[in-house]
Amino acid sequence: MKNKDTLFAAPVAQMGNFSFDENVAEVFPDMIKRSVPGYSNIISAIGMITARFAKENTRLYDLGCSLGAATLEMRRNVSLAGCEIIAVDNSSAMVERCQLHLDAYKGEVPVKVQCADICDIKIENASLVVLNFTLQFVPKAERHALIKKIYQGLVPGGVLVLSEKFHFDNDVTHNVLFELHHDFKRANGYSELEISQKRSALEDVMVPDTVEQNKQRLQQAGFEHVELWFQCFNFGSMVAIK
Repeated sequence: MKNKDTLFAAPVAQMGNFSFDENVAEVFPDMIKRSVPGYSNIISAIGMITARFAKENTRLYDLGCSLGAATLEMRRNVSLAGCEIIAVDNSSAMVERCQLHLDAYKGEVPVKVQCADICDIKIENASLVVLNFTLQFVPKAERHALIKKIYQGLVPGGVLVLSEKFHFDNDVTHNVLFELHHDFKRANGYSELEISQKRSALEDVMVPDTVEQNKQRLQQAGFEHVELWFQCFNFGSMVAIK
């Protein structure tokens, strides 16, 4: 039985910023399943995109890998010679569990798990880079440089998968999709207190952009082919091809 997310079930007297610590890592599979609409669809599609875009003798990167769901799906769908997967997260609790998950499943493709800031690592000879709900946690001032670095590190025809929570400039649209997301969480058993407290904890940590802002940033970095391929409420995923 996977651990249930009850981190915000009781009133928190002093609400700090959300952190991907040991407590979050312990309940993360339940948290992500009950909080992010369409998450399992996105993970499955990352496998399909991997099968289509991975090239021999290249690297595949999962930046902000958490427990390794996307990493595992990537490894399952690579059967080419000379490929290597690099999984990176700045949470030691996540990296530790990611390695355990990878060790539990056999795979031919080598995977290197690193505990590091994704803004500090080199991206080289990449056919696929995945940023699965990661960019929204990177400080806004650093996002363009990260996307530019990814673009430069991709081989021609390489692809970036960018999944994010989106903000919407139109207040009516934003509020409707915002409330539908909360309905999704209520339907998955979260209480009003849990929803409210988690929102407060994430407020200064996760700062989403609009779909258009993400598209512009990708195009400014050099990507010619950018498209939103999946959206459910205020969550979605984009592909950018070099």
